[in-house]
Amino acid sequence: MAVTEAPYETLIIDPPPPQPVRPRVLLVGTALAAAASLMVFAGLMGLYISERSAAVNAGEAWIPDGVHLPLAPGTISLFTFVLSGITMWWAVDAVGRNDRAGAYLALALTIMFGLCVINASSFLYGQSGLAVATKPGLLIFTITGLHLLMVAGALVYAAVMTFRTLGGEYHGQRDREGLVAAALYWYTTIAVYSVIWYAIYVTK
Repeated sequence: MAVTEAPYETLIIDPPPPQPVRPRVLLVGTALAAAASLMVFAGLMGLYISERSAAVNAGEAWIPDGVHLPLAPGTISLFTFVLSGITMWWAVDAVGRNDRAGAYLALALTIMFGLCVINASSFLYGQSGLAVATKPGLLIFTITGLHLLMVAGALVYAAVMTFRTLGGEYHGQRDREGLVAAALYWYTTIAVYSVIWYAIYVTK
């Protein structure tokens, strides 16, 4: 008696669907905020340079007598910002390589450098002797004060991204949008300060 074997059925298993592309809302929103900040400071710096040029062309001293804007604290802040830019990029790169320990250290250093900039700016205010009641004093304190607020906002942003990294939300090349967004705003803050440093502390 012959036995007929039933042919095996071939099961076709479809591959899993690709992960949906998450919209980069945070990154786009941060880019818009950074662009708005650049426009605000561009307008303020344009006003500052215009008022200073008008005073110099009229033969007047722009900085009042007895007022000294020391260059050293501003330069220290600039180099501190440059170091913070390096550590911020280190944090982004470390998350992309799943180096969580490196990311924590880099973010902590970035925040520390930002606090050092605020401290150096406070020291500069105390050493300058500049009065807010004067036109240059009003403009300088407005520009630098707004920039300090920008630094504080960037520090809060970086701190929030640090906690989210600690919570395991960001890891790998594809999932570090929050840190990239924080880095973008931080670099915008550095770019604004470089213009402030040259226009106010170097050229006076």
